[in-house]
Amino acid sequence: MSTATIYHNPKCGTSRNVLAMLREAGIEPVVVEYLKSPPSHATLAALIRAAGLTVREAVRTKEPIYTELGLDDPAASDEDLLSAMLEHPILINRPFVVTTQGTRLCRPADLVKEILPA
Repeated sequence: MSTATIYHNPKCGTSRNVLAMLREAGIEPVVVEYLKSPPSHATLAALIRAAGLTVREAVRTKEPIYTELGLDDPAASDEDLLSAMLEHPILINRPFVVTTQGTRLCRPADLVKEILPA
């Protein structure tokens, strides 16, 4: 069995689907419910970097708080976005999955296949 970690929101259908795909592949991942236990600043920044994303690409822009905080302003810096994501974890896009094959923000869910063992 390979090791994996999923940053999971059990209320999110995509996150539930990715978790099921991991289990179907024979992987019982470490499940981090990031709304209850948000990652540290360093961990979040590392996840985003490892997934090959910009910070803005890792933010859930559909959450009302995104515009309430003015994060839709193009002048909002990466640090502004990271700080908001840590203060309001609902802004962290999901699910991030880490395996020995890499890190992906699995939206759509099928992206998890890129980091499953052969």
